[in-house]
Amino acid sequence: MSSPSDPPPNEKQLRFASFVIHATRGLIRHRKARRNTMFIGVLVALVMLFCGATFLAPVLSPHERPGWFILYWFACAWVTTLVLLLAILDLLLVRIEARDAKRALQNQITPPPETDDGA
Repeated sequence: MSSPSDPPPNEKQLRFASFVIHATRGLIRHRKARRNTMFIGVLVALVMLFCGATFLAPVLSPHERPGWFILYWFACAWVTTLVLLLAILDLLLVRIEARDAKRALQNQITPPPETDDGA
């Protein structure tokens, strides 16, 4: 029996979901964390590709163990897709930052147009 101070089970799920959402926001917003995640993801995908094509090939035989084959290569594709989406996001954010920096520099170089009051 649970004590009165224990949160209900659905609150525990809410805490986990909240943590996942905040962690994901952190990875997306911070450039260094995003790029480290991409780097680690590429390494994981390459290691999975190498292992799946060499010494795990007998275990992942599609004729003998189709479930393991599908699960393993789906996980490899998921990691690769994650890295690809993070790279596209990073590219877009870098372009936005460059455009904003260009506008700021243009505003510093060219003076704002003077308004004529007609007097």
